[in-house]
Amino acid sequence: MTGITYPTPLRAGARVEVPAPSMGVPAELHDRLRASVASLTGRGFDVRVREHATRGGLVPADAAERARDLADAFRTGDAVLPPWGGELAIELLDALDWQALAETRAWFVGWSDISTLLLPLTTMTGLATLHGANLMDEPWQLPREFRRWSDVASLAIGGSFEQRSAPNRRDRPWGEWADEPLDRERAYEAPTRWRALDGAPDVAMRGRLIGGCLETVSLLAGTPYGDVPGFARRHAPEGTIVYLEAAESDAISVARMLRSLRLAGWFDAANGVLIGRTGGPSAGGLEQHDAVERALGDLGLPVVLDFDAGHQPPQLPLVNGALAEVTLTGDAGTITQHLVA
Repeated sequence: MTGITYPTPLRAGARVEVPAPSMGVPAELHDRLRASVASLTGRGFDVRVREHATRGGLVPADAAERARDLADAFRTGDAVLPPWGGELAIELLDALDWQALAETRAWFVGWSDISTLLLPLTTMTGLATLHGANLMDEPWQLPREFRRWSDVASLAIGGSFEQRSAPNRRDRPWGEWADEPLDRERAYEAPTRWRALDGAPDVAMRGRLIGGCLETVSLLAGTPYGDVPGFARRHAPEGTIVYLEAAESDAISVARMLRSLRLAGWFDAANGVLIGRTGGPSAGGLEQHDAVERALGDLGLPVVLDFDAGHQPPQLPLVNGALAEVTLTGDAGTITQHLVA
């Protein structure tokens, strides 16, 4: 049994590298890219946008070139923050030296397809990673109940932080960048709340956080890159809290993916499960909550739905490997994360 290792806390002037291991940013969105960089530099960070991050298309380069660029970003950066997700980060898995990445002690930050890389870095090496922001999310104000990823990554090792459930979420399609409201009062307009799958008024769970985007991390189950049972044995004697969010899959697909993870032992050491909000459709008479009930309802574990993670912002920063406590009392949800080994 070994503990979790945490990246070096960020300090003023820290270098934030922006590679594109999955998808880069097309020219028509470079105004948003520049605004995102300005938001970070305004908080005192030295931001380096790598060439791949400024290229459009499905991927900005072949897998070997993206892997080399990502490795170099780890060597030179204090934090590695891709512009956003994409589709094919999975192509890099067998081209990376995971131990070499971990030895840099850089923060790796992202969500969506980037969780394809965050999860194995934590499960295979024990290095904590940070799920819940990409560079292109930077201009938006976060709810007052949340912390920014950069604040979390600046905490001293051994520190703790508490966050509360957001009162509102985003519910409308993305519009033109120039017309996007960035303030929290207008960016997140639809009421939201966490709720227990079984309808219980009170929920409590404690364990090491691990998870990501359901469509991408479920592909890793049964491979060395998605060995969550092994992670639990090596790094989580307290048990785990597994968090998952579906980007857009319909309810039948969600039920299949969750069942696949169950067969792969992802919930064997779990003390609870957090399911992020999704705009994915119903299918075959199943609603999204029915899919979760069908796959996980008889596990005997607390399961929280509509958690603040995923493709209906805002997203809580979640540290893979951190020891967390989650409570739900009525409409009030709280998560406390401890950066302890």
